[in-house]
Amino acid sequence: MRFIHAADLHLDSPLSGLRDRAGDRADDIAGASRRAFDNLVAFAIAEAVDLVVIAGDVFDGDWADYNSGLFLVRGLERLNRAGIPVVLIRGNHDAANQMSRRLSWPPNVRELSSRAPETVLYEHLGIAVHGQSFPNRAVAENLVPAYPAPQAGLFNIGVLHTSADGRSGHDPYAPCSLRDLTLKGYDYWALGHVHTREVLSTDPWIVFPGNLQGRHVNEPGAKGFTLVTVAGGRVSSVEHVPVDVVRWATLRIDVSGSPTLDELCPRIGEAIDAAVADAEGRTLAVRLVLSGACAAHVSLAGDPERLAAECASLALRARGDVWVERVEVQTRAEAVGDEGALGDVLALIERVRTDAGEIDEIRVAVERSLDKVPAAIREEAELATLSPERWDRIMAGAEAMILHRLSAGSVRS
Repeated sequence: MRFIHAADLHLDSPLSGLRDRAGDRADDIAGASRRAFDNLVAFAIAEAVDLVVIAGDVFDGDWADYNSGLFLVRGLERLNRAGIPVVLIRGNHDAANQMSRRLSWPPNVRELSSRAPETVLYEHLGIAVHGQSFPNRAVAENLVPAYPAPQAGLFNIGVLHTSADGRSGHDPYAPCSLRDLTLKGYDYWALGHVHTREVLSTDPWIVFPGNLQGRHVNEPGAKGFTLVTVAGGRVSSVEHVPVDVVRWATLRIDVSGSPTLDELCPRIGEAIDAAVADAEGRTLAVRLVLSGACAAHVSLAGDPERLAAECASLALRARGDVWVERVEVQTRAEAVGDEGALGDVLALIERVRTDAGEIDEIRVAVERSLDKVPAAIREEAELATLSPERWDRIMAGAEAMILHRLSAGSVRS
């Protein structure tokens, strides 16, 4: 017997700020979650799996219209026609009270109750599935103690949307310990909520499969579901099956010593080509992070429009489908002459940089401007909070832009 364990599909995640940056690639990038789910359905049918288990966050939130629900129903109906049952629960993003619109599922689908844990029996498969949907977005209590006892003589699967004992970057919903899960006596725990694949235990098997499709650069690497094979009432194999269609990566490139942008372009191109191979034929969505001390620093940070265009050109020439999501400059300048008007500007910049009062005034002004930016866009731009490291980069970029314009003759002394 084989079953698929998936979680965190986040169908039709809005990706508002990302759409703005993606331009003519917006529909392709934003539609990746749907295509990944289509890949799951195609795999389940082609491999004739016995069951599909989805551990929450099928949707990213309430639907703008019924199209999101209808898309899911089409996929579930394909599984229904193939005779494949589906068990799903709701998580924090698609909790019962979060969704104002609903559709009836095909007869093969069992959505577990949000009122209390319940059990579904598939006696022809020798399986008992136990679980509970989230009744609301922020479930603070441990749900595991109320889960039913295991069914004797059957393979018992627990389905739970949880932060377990805490995971960085994930809200602490339905927290529980590894001991809580182990003592329940189930043979397999199908967890959801954490977007990075993780095996918490192999006796019993307790697994976060990760999300089905990475949604941004902080969800890199292969994404997909877990395929579990059961023989003789015990797990015989657990396999990660990638079904993502867009593979995210951050490429950190040391450009130390590069005198000009033209000189460092080959290094960037080589890094992109290497990452294309790791994407295994998928679209590669990449963030480029340039670092190191180089004479090109002023032109890199001071002329971001040209840098972005050069990197986009390198992506077009790569040996695969590549989209550059962002270019981040973390370089620093090599020694710059201190004579004449440029020297005066450098001295002024240094006085501002070392004057705590001046820096505080600038920071307050920047924060006020950022307060006018929608929270979702701020978060996607990694400006939700101005960490010291992020602030230093902003100031370094502003300094480089001033120096670039001076050196290009845009400002006359």
